[in-house]
Amino acid sequence: MFKMQLRTVLLTVTFAAMCIAQTSSLEALKAGAESAGAEFHGNPDVIKLPPPDTTGGLPLMRALKLRMSSRNFSAKPLSLQIVSDLLWAAFGVNRADGRRTAPSAMNWQETDIYLVTADGLFEYVPPSHSLLRMSNKDLRVYTGTQDFVKDAPLSLVYVADISRAKGATEDDRMLWVGADCGFIAQNVYLYAASAGLACVVRGSIEKRRLANVMQLRPNQKIILAQTVGYHK
Repeated sequence: MFKMQLRTVLLTVTFAAMCIAQTSSLEALKAGAESAGAEFHGNPDVIKLPPPDTTGGLPLMRALKLRMSSRNFSAKPLSLQIVSDLLWAAFGVNRADGRRTAPSAMNWQETDIYLVTADGLFEYVPPSHSLLRMSNKDLRVYTGTQDFVKDAPLSLVYVADISRAKGATEDDRMLWVGADCGFIAQNVYLYAASAGLACVVRGSIEKRRLANVMQLRPNQKIILAQTVGYHK
């Protein structure tokens, strides 16, 4: 009897320790994400992406030759590895000092990438190369006025946190924010060309409505959206 009680106590302690360790790990990741500008609505899921494959792909000149806009998308979901590679190419960390694959004015790194899929709304956190689930709802229909957005597997929404864009006049700030977003969108185009994916950048968005369903803060401004998927 005593042995059974002791075993129960040990199992309980072990389980509690595992829960504490898991919670500590989540809190550490959450703290790192918050320092990078990520916002949490409730307690979102944290998805650690696989490391990006930086050894493959087409030569640059070939990818440039194939770069194009396409509006015909298959509904087939993208694999997590493709999503990982795509996000790293877009605005991932490529140096030890935390700088990115796309330039940003004064190193503001003010652009956040949100992923809108059938499985919900996610925010990309480059320092940890992770996704934060912000909502379980399928919000794809809100990401643009074109018919294809509601069925395409992935739309990226580029959101500028204006509070990070300091040290510039209002005119220069918005010009540079737009340019920074353009650099990221071109990286996505080149990755899509290299990976044989369909891709189109879009400005036809009901931004106020989308900002509301995404629960963005007043200092967060939607700049563009970009849809990516397999060719139909």
